[in-house]
Amino acid sequence: MPADLAVIGLGPYGLPLAQAAVLAGVPTLGYRTGPETDPLTPSELRRMLSGGFRTAAGPAELGRVRTAVICAPTAPGADGGLDLTQVEAAARTLAAHMRPHITVVLESPVRPGTTEDFLRPILEHGSGLRAGRDFHLAYSPSRADPGNRDFTPANTPKVIGGLTPACTESAAAFYSRLTDKVVRARGLREAETVQLLEANFRHVNIALVNEMAVLCHDLGVDVWDVIRCAETKPFGFQAFRPGPGVGGHSVPQDLTGHAPRSLRMVELARQVNDQMPRYVVQRAAALLNEHGKSARGARVLLLGVTYKPDVADQQATPAQEIATRLMSLGASVSYHDPHIPSWNVLGRPVPRADSLYEAAADADLTILLQQHRTYDLQGLSVKAQLMLDTRGAAPAGAAHRL
Repeated sequence: MPADLAVIGLGPYGLPLAQAAVLAGVPTLGYRTGPETDPLTPSELRRMLSGGFRTAAGPAELGRVRTAVICAPTAPGADGGLDLTQVEAAARTLAAHMRPHITVVLESPVRPGTTEDFLRPILEHGSGLRAGRDFHLAYSPSRADPGNRDFTPANTPKVIGGLTPACTESAAAFYSRLTDKVVRARGLREAETVQLLEANFRHVNIALVNEMAVLCHDLGVDVWDVIRCAETKPFGFQAFRPGPGVGGHSVPQDLTGHAPRSLRMVELARQVNDQMPRYVVQRAAALLNEHGKSARGARVLLLGVTYKPDVADQQATPAQEIATRLMSLGASVSYHDPHIPSWNVLGRPVPRADSLYEAAADADLTILLQQHRTYDLQGLSVKAQLMLDTRGAAPAGAAHRL
């Protein structure tokens, strides 16, 4: 059966889309954009294959679909912007095989103007077709939230912005097969800026509560109790929680050098969040000192090294920097994570704790970095000699909190 949809890039943006399409009964073709792309696990692949998914044998198959969605990853570039290398490669591959009347949608995080000024010329030059006349071109911000059981692609509204009204409607018609609600933006740049606002909203608010956590510790105030009380306000407040840093694929952008004015608050938020791994290590060293131990030679167990609970994704996890800083102080670092069977820091393997409770009892300090559902924090806090909880997840009084 020929595929209706080609998902180009099977990483953090493309895989959820492909899974949603298969679940909706849309014959879907997957095309990997590079070795960095997250691979499908065997169980995911089996479920998707049974639902009508298949991976492309070659790029020529991209020319036989009605809709192509580019979901290539975009990492921070050297200039402070986003690296569009994989988006460009995906676009060139698609352009060489495009046929008239196809709908092309970009879902990768990009700065406003990228779809029209960067992607469109590549597609038009490589295909000989004209966007808005021979094929439809649109942008839709990815709203994937791995591990979230409450909000899935089916019940998360999808924002669409096209080069022309007809482009918007063509993309909306496709996405309406996958989701309960489609929201039409005025155009490409509006849809791209939705992604910018949503990503920056997360980072700015996490930075605020991270600063509050540091301030509250200095004041002897329980920041977790402050947040618990504040979130009872039914208007004007949304609760965010502090943590050891900000990971994930959502990259904050202040647009410095790419817009008439930069977003100064976003740059400040980045600075605050980037300081959190260092702050965690400072707190860890202080706790050890308070209990008559030095960081040098201390046995430190890190619990949860992924950026998000209950998923195996390690993109930009603060655990890497925390482990690096602890090692630089002379600490002996080990880890436990039910989703990560092996872990390397600075190119060297970090010992994995096989027996969690024995490891916690043996460690001079146990640091909770991610609260996976499988962790019995009450039991672990009893076993651990000393515990630092960076997530406020352990029962009150059971551990030292961030």
